Amino acid sequence: MNADTFIVDGRAYSWRRLCELRRAQIEAQNRARLRQLALFELREDSRPVTERTAADRYLQPSLLDLAHQSG
Repeated sequence: MNADTFIVDGRAYSWRRLCELRRAQIEAQNRARLRQLALFELREDSRPVTERTAADRYLQPSLLDLAHQSG
């Protein structure tokens, strides 16, 4: 038996061939990842910093302040 070969459950495997297959698998996975299209166009968030997260909007409710000033 070749030093490159190992046996698992009675079947002989080539370590070199196994490594080649794994490299090809990783390369195909990387190519697929690069070709993945975006679901939507990424836009810049133009809101003030204090209104970008739900927690900040809850802590500093500017919409309610504007409603009270106009009413």
